[in-house]
Amino acid sequence: MRKIVRPLPEFTKWLNSLDGQARGRISARLTKVSRGLTGDVKPVGDGVFELREHFGPGYRMYFLEREKVMVIMLGRGTKRTQTGDIEKAKSLARDLEE
Repeated sequence: MRKIVRPLPEFTKWLNSLDGQARGRISARLTKVSRGLTGDVKPVGDGVFELREHFGPGYRMYFLEREKVMVIMLGRGTKRTQTGDIEKAKSLARDLEE
């Protein structure tokens, strides 16, 4: 099932700040997500999920899924900043619910 991927501005700013190779790999991953192929994903609580990429610093991307057709990209980070990034993503998710 195809999905619409909607990044929040913070996510887009981060993606655009990456070097070309990393940006290309992450963009390719988001294309797969839009086709319903999420790959390495795990729930992190409060309806937020983590997409994991195992290259470079171990990129992490956080998202909510709505109505089974939309993925809202909440945040991003690396393995090193994972704990704080998860909390930020959960906070953004709560803000979207209000």
